Amino acid sequence: MADYTAIKYNVPFSKAGSLKLIKTLTSDGSDDDLSFVDGTSDVVLDSTYKEYLFIFNNIHPETNNVNFTFQGNAAGGSSYDETITSTWFVAYHDEGDTATSLEYNDGNDQAQGTAFQILQDACGNDNDQSLSGYLSLFNPSSTTFVKHWIARCNRSHQADYTGDAFCSGYFNTTSAIDEIQFKFSSGEIQGGTIQLFGVL
Repeated sequence: MADYTAIKYNVPFSKAGSLKLIKTLTSDGSDDDLSFVDGTSDVVLDSTYKEYLFIFNNIHPETNNVNFTFQGNAAGGSSYDETITSTWFVAYHDEGDTATSLEYNDGNDQAQGTAFQILQDACGNDNDQSLSGYLSLFNPSSTTFVKHWIARCNRSHQADYTGDAFCSGYFNTTSAIDEIQFKFSSGEIQGGTIQLFGVL
């Protein structure tokens, strides 16, 4: 597996550890979702690492004005519906230089919800529009503690805004999480890659 440094990806780790590339998923233009399942297709999502990093690169939606979301599935579970408590805020600025804000959005958080968590909202599907960012998942194999995660994404808004979204929370379960799925709230993922790294 390739060895990268945290500095290369400009992501704020508490330690400047090395990253081990585990798996890269690339959309073929017709994917309903991109899913990482431990033990399938060389994916490792277990006690091997205490932290896992997902990096999204130019994720392009089929449908305009959709949300980019994720959920987990506990070991032995049958669906992506784990209980989440989360928080979400965004800084934005439009291309016309007429609208700027820094705000909390309580419509994008969850309080003991089981829906797919919004990482970035209102994504545009113009040919040149996409989103990029990352999600850090901490100690998903623990059977003692809840599973914390932190995400940050920037996207091209459907109304031509840039939006820098900060989202974090936890899966409120002591069961191990061994599957993570990403998808848009409607339509396919029609471009881009998601890479999974283990953090040493």
